[in-house]
Amino acid sequence: MSNLLIENNLAETDVILASASKARQELLQNAGVRLAGAIPAAIDEGDVKESLKNEGATALQVAETLAELKARKVSISNPDCFVIGADQMLNCNGIWFDKPEDMDHAAAHLKALSGKVHTLECSVCVVKNGQRVWHHNETASLTMRDLGDPFIKAYLETVGEDALYSVGAYQLEGLGAQLFNRIQGDYFTILGLSLLPLLNFLRQNRIIA
Repeated sequence: MSNLLIENNLAETDVILASASKARQELLQNAGVRLAGAIPAAIDEGDVKESLKNEGATALQVAETLAELKARKVSISNPDCFVIGADQMLNCNGIWFDKPEDMDHAAAHLKALSGKVHTLECSVCVVKNGQRVWHHNETASLTMRDLGDPFIKAYLETVGEDALYSVGAYQLEGLGAQLFNRIQGDYFTILGLSLLPLLNFLRQNRIIA
């Protein structure tokens, strides 16, 4: 896939993804959405999460806030474009998980999630001229099977650093499918972007056919 990190000359189309996520870029590209660029938003997600958690916000409220903040941030320098922001929170019994920092953290996350049900709270937002024009929230529920230490070690050795690119240290489209007994929810939501509702919005605005 070509590099979509473009900072200038964004007039080719009027759709920008406020993220450097390769997974989200590929989902949009494969669905026929031509992006002018994918620009990561410079916001401190950790501070936002901590502040909202202290205020009693839910994981889904945090995801929605972050998705909108990302899109608004990128919209400032690209006001005439439709800017897509997205965020995903993993919640397991009230504990929020971020992307693992290294392989040891990935192993610890998988061990903590083993045998439990957790939710992925996903929000996608579209901003134009600094104003939110559309958003969609969705939740998926995943039941991870009991994972022994030898399996976790072998799994991480196989997937390598790809485990660090997703919250929960798994990628459902690949070997990560072996981690689960049951999944309830939209497949694209689990991958990090509620694609079908977003495509409906883009069609309504004649951005795609």
